[in-house]
Amino acid sequence: MVGAHRFESLALSYNLTSMTNLSIAIHGGAGTILKKSMTPEKEAAYNVALQAALDSGYVALKRGATAIDAVEKSVSALEDSHLFNAGKGSVFTADGTHEMDASIMDGSNLNAGAVSLISGVKNPVQLSRLVMEKSDHVFLAGDGALKFAEQMKCEFKDSAYFYDEFRYNQWQEVKGTDQFQLDHSISKEHKFGTVGAVALDQFGNIAAATSTGGMTNKKFGRVGDSPMVGAGNYANNETCAVSCTGSGEFFIRAVVAYDVSCLMEYKGMSLKDACSKVVQDRLVKIGGDGGLIAVDAQGNICLEYNTEGMYRGQRNNQGINEVAIYK
Repeated sequence: MVGAHRFESLALSYNLTSMTNLSIAIHGGAGTILKKSMTPEKEAAYNVALQAALDSGYVALKRGATAIDAVEKSVSALEDSHLFNAGKGSVFTADGTHEMDASIMDGSNLNAGAVSLISGVKNPVQLSRLVMEKSDHVFLAGDGALKFAEQMKCEFKDSAYFYDEFRYNQWQEVKGTDQFQLDHSISKEHKFGTVGAVALDQFGNIAAATSTGGMTNKKFGRVGDSPMVGAGNYANNETCAVSCTGSGEFFIRAVVAYDVSCLMEYKGMSLKDACSKVVQDRLVKIGGDGGLIAVDAQGNICLEYNTEGMYRGQRNNQGINEVAIYK
C-alpha cells in the first residue's frame, strides 16, 4: 500500500507538471553589442553561460521548484560567471571596490527583498531573498545589509574573487575622471551590466530577480534601477514578472517594470503589447535605452529591447529552448 500510494503521488506530480505551462527567461544585459567586437570564441562562451543559467532554473521548475527558487538559481549562475556584470563579474567603482545591488519578488503575494551597495557577498540575489523571507523589511543597504548577510551566514569572498582583468582595464580608462562606463570599454558601444530572470512554475505562480554590479567608476553611492521594486524588478500573478536592463536612471524615472504591469492590469494589454509600448515608446521618448524580459501567468514570454542586442534566453515545456545575443 505504501508503494502504491507513493506511485499515485508521483503520478499526480507528473500530471500537474505536464499539464501546467512552465516558463523561464533570463538576460545578461542589453546594449550596443556590435558583432564586429565579438570574437567567435567569446560569443560561444556567452552562449554556454547563458544556456547553463537557463537550464539551472528550468530543471528546478521541472523538478517541482517554485518560481522564486528558479529565478534565484538562474541569477546565481549568472552572478557566478565573470562574463556578466553581477556578482563575480562586477565592475570597479571609482574607489576600486565593488558595489552590488539585487532584488527579488514573489508574484503570488507581492513579497519582495532587495539589497544595495553591498561588497563581498558572493551571490547578492540570495541575500535579497533572505531579506524578503527572514527580515521584516524589503530593502537593506550598505553596512546594515552586510551585517544582516553575516547574521544569515551568507557566503563571502575576498577582493581577489571579484578581480577580472577586463573589468580592471575598463576602470583604468576612466579612473580619476568624472566619466563612467556602462560595462563596455569602447566608447558608445555600451552593454548595460545587469542580469535577471523571470519564471512561471507548476503552481501558476511567477517571480522575478535582478542583480547588477553597477557602473564602472561610479561615485557617490549611485544606485540604479536593479534593486528598486517597480523600476528594475517586479512580479504580480495578476499580470506579469519583469526584470530590466538598461540606463538605470531612465528606468527609475519611467518605473518601467511596474508600468508594464499597469498597462496589462488597467488597459487590458497583452504581455507583448505592454512590453513593446514601454520599451519602444515610453522609454524612447525620455531618452532611455535598454530592455527587459517578462513572463505572464499563462507562460507567455517577452524579450523586448531597443538596443542592438541583449544577452538573453528562454525555455518552456512547449518546446522552446534558445539563447541569443543579437537581433
